[in-house]
Amino acid sequence: MQQKTSASIKNRILSRLSVADMALLKPDLESVELPLRHVLEVPNKPIQHSYFIEYGLASIVAANGHKRLEVGLIGCEGMTGLPIVLGNDRSPHQTFMQVPGNGRRIAGDKLREAIAQSRSLERALLSFAHAFMNQTANTALSNGTATLEERLARWLLMANDRLRGDEVPLTHEFLSLMLGVRRAGVTVALHYLEQRAIIRLARKQIVITDRKGLEAAANGTYHKPEKQA
Repeated sequence: MQQKTSASIKNRILSRLSVADMALLKPDLESVELPLRHVLEVPNKPIQHSYFIEYGLASIVAANGHKRLEVGLIGCEGMTGLPIVLGNDRSPHQTFMQVPGNGRRIAGDKLREAIAQSRSLERALLSFAHAFMNQTANTALSNGTATLEERLARWLLMANDRLRGDEVPLTHEFLSLMLGVRRAGVTVALHYLEQRAIIRLARKQIVITDRKGLEAAANGTYHKPEKQA
């Protein structure tokens, strides 16, 4: 039986690696601060680093001209730079920090070297890649079939899981980008949830006061891929 890495590591992928697999990464892992709007991946450019987030939220945003929409969300459960894990070196999307935090990063070439040395490490990273693809598929389904209030509830639940707390430090303007709607629409949806005593609005943050009520408001759009995991 393989010995597991210490649970004191705050990133879920790293904390679940065997000691041997963690030893392959550790010499090249660098602790980094991840400020608000810090860009982790530039569209169609080689990915320089993969980031294992310990606190904060990174958004993967697709763009078509001036139109932008979040297609994925990564926090302490995961990592960025998935094209590297999948044998590529770039993504058509931008990835940036929408909630500041911190984590560990590794250069893309060093990650490739480590993956080449360990099938179990490769499986662990591919497992997250698979879960993330399921999440993005559910995001597409939610965007096409759910109401704005349901989509907002789903997104807040995902943020709540990844931030490990009931305070989500986001403005209405940022949420409008994440959900692909006008700011006025986000304001209406937030007030709808607040009137049901599910959330409380404070300056530049949303406080979740009724987790079960928020799950009910998501109306079936929040599943295991969203919780990941």
